[in-house]
Amino acid sequence: MVKIDPYAALRIREFNIFLFVRFLLVFGWSMQFIVIEWQVYSITKDPLSLGIIGLMEIIPAFSMALFAGHIVDQKEKRNLLALCTAAFSLISLGLYFLTTDFIVDNWQTNSVLYGIYALVFFGGFLRSFFGPTIFSLVALLVPKKIYHNAATWSTSTWKTASVSGALCGGFFISWIDVDNTLLLVFVLVILSLIFTFFIKKKPILNKKIGEPVTESLKAGVKFVFQNKAILGALTLDMIAVLFGGTVAILSVFAQDILKVGPEGFGLLNASISIGSIVTMLLTTYIPINRNTGKKMLISVFIFGLSIIAFGLSSIFWVSLLALFVSGAADGISMVIRQTILQLKTPDDMRGRVSSVNSMFVGSSNELGAFESGLAAKLVGPVAAVVFGGTMTILTVATTAIVSPTIRNLDLTEDIEENEKDVIS
Repeated sequence: MVKIDPYAALRIREFNIFLFVRFLLVFGWSMQFIVIEWQVYSITKDPLSLGIIGLMEIIPAFSMALFAGHIVDQKEKRNLLALCTAAFSLISLGLYFLTTDFIVDNWQTNSVLYGIYALVFFGGFLRSFFGPTIFSLVALLVPKKIYHNAATWSTSTWKTASVSGALCGGFFISWIDVDNTLLLVFVLVILSLIFTFFIKKKPILNKKIGEPVTESLKAGVKFVFQNKAILGALTLDMIAVLFGGTVAILSVFAQDILKVGPEGFGLLNASISIGSIVTMLLTTYIPINRNTGKKMLISVFIFGLSIIAFGLSSIFWVSLLALFVSGAADGISMVIRQTILQLKTPDDMRGRVSSVNSMFVGSSNELGAFESGLAAKLVGPVAAVVFGGTMTILTVATTAIVSPTIRNLDLTEDIEENEKDVIS
């Protein structure tokens, strides 16, 4: 019986630097997302405009995902992360200028809106490189035997930054206005760029440098579709995110249904991530390797129920509790998915497999945002959210019945095999 060290990955200096860099990036990105959603809905009062934000990001993120994965597998990861971060800082700076009093007062509303959409579009292109780069870099910072522990801490850091960014985004809108909040995001991104260079350059593990793009992409897609555990986990999470994407229209609930203002808007966003953080930290002490598939199915089922509860609630604290539970359930599902990917992906394919993951799950966030915005426009926000939660529950039930691979998935042997490989 191997003794569990919940802090194994945190004992590695470069991994800690990586976590700090990721925290700053996600904190800034999360706060920027909240601020832009608030600004766009404030100037349009149209829930469909929130859906368009998601659509503007998904188009480049989805279309560039596979190519980005190929590039990541061919390039050095530290410098690639620095390049992506520098480009992200330009987006934040551009959004700052678009929300200053001078621009808002002198430009037409549609011009400001289209400018925001254009920068969001550029952000979607950039995000297609961010995900595979970060996923690949984690595996180069820690020994193989603690991949599952590193995946948990990395995902927990991401969620912690999300909750902090969401919470601070709402409060900073009230305290220092939209434009100054975005200027703060720019400063945080520059700080993360500086700390990125405290991580040493890493070797390129892909032995097929210079491989034709088409052959490289085919190999990555073929691997994912032949691995039933990875494919099943990605598909289940994709459907849950697609139909359970309430975050995109939270500003509608905050302003028009719950009437809680920017502070309440920040708390609603934050409650989701707080729930995720709690469960993610618990998984460092309570491993999810046994009965992995059943735990994932149960967590997504609970996620769907909590989304329905949120949609039906008109009481602020009940809405907060429902979102907290949804975040807790989503946190378990997220840790399981990331652990499956880290354990079952070869080192030379991490960029491409992560890109396929982003096409399944990452892009479904934005597609889900568009679906939620469109549904809210057509049938109202409450019906849209309840429908999404119901579809999530039906998807879980269907997966449990038709996919024995997911239902019976257990990662115990994979983790023990990794530990033996390191020892030998």
